[in-house]
Amino acid sequence: MDRQTISALAHGDHPIAAPLSDASVARLLERALPRAAGRLLDLGCGSGEWLLRALDGRPGLRADGVDLAAASLESARAAAERDGIGDRLTLHRQDATEFTASHAYDLVLSVGAAHAFGGLVPTLRAARGHLAPGGSVLVGDGFWEREPDRATLDAGFAADEFADLATTVDRVVADGWLPVYGHVSTLEEWDDYEWSWTGTLTRWALDHPDDPGHDDALKAANTHREAWLRGYRGTLGFVTLVLRRAADA
Repeated sequence: MDRQTISALAHGDHPIAAPLSDASVARLLERALPRAAGRLLDLGCGSGEWLLRALDGRPGLRADGVDLAAASLESARAAAERDGIGDRLTLHRQDATEFTASHAYDLVLSVGAAHAFGGLVPTLRAARGHLAPGGSVLVGDGFWEREPDRATLDAGFAADEFADLATTVDRVVADGWLPVYGHVSTLEEWDDYEWSWTGTLTRWALDHPDDPGHDDALKAANTHREAWLRGYRGTLGFVTLVLRRAADA
């Protein structure tokens, strides 16, 4: 079973593929989209959950989503048609780092996709190229809640992969951005996300004992749960920021 399929199954009960509650997502979108109109771009949109929630109740908003995963994009397309907002959502199957558009966007979104750009600051630089004057970026990425120990590093992280929260924000500001809102995921949000990820995948495997992907799904769930509980739980944090360019703030 490939990684995209495993991820799609694991996020079935937690479609926001990040440690954020529904209330946190709604609040971040309210701060990032003060007007119910304009254009939104999601770089690394996955199944499009951020886009679907942003479009709901904002009839003047149009959105584009970019991702490489065909199955995730098809899921987003089907959900948009079901919700009656398919005419305001355009999906692009391509590398988010290579996406171009003929117009700029009032909000550029990229949550949990910084790895595709080589880090948080490169993600912001890519977003800037799509941003309309006065527009905002909504970006989410990891940081170290505390110095990573050997167990965390053995779970697959590098010590320099993230910085502490203050240093993370300093780097964002040094690149010419100012935070106008932010949210640090709570331990409760993290636990809900991780139990959902591992539990949903485990339940799928138990319900499909004869599926060729059964063993791969169980192995992925077990490996992920061990890495979380014995590795990065309480050490890896997640911050989501609403940013504007310093000259526009």
